[in-house]
Amino acid sequence: MAADQKPLNEVVFLTVAEVATVMRVSKMTVYRLVHSGHLPAIRVGRSFRVPEQAVHDYLRESFVGVESA
Repeated sequence: MAADQKPLNEVVFLTVAEVATVMRVSKMTVYRLVHSGHLPAIRVGRSFRVPEQAVHDYLRESFVGVESA
């Protein structure tokens, strides 16, 4: 297990609606990000769950005009 990964029982999963709220985008945008592979998710029945850390990582990597250290 990588140092930055938590055991699955400690991972917080968000619904598509919750991700959309955090990112301030539509649910359709979240579905597009999931289907394109830009945002990792797991399928639970007919719905998706996105690890909360993946949302934070995506947003951090998406900053425009900011050089990373």
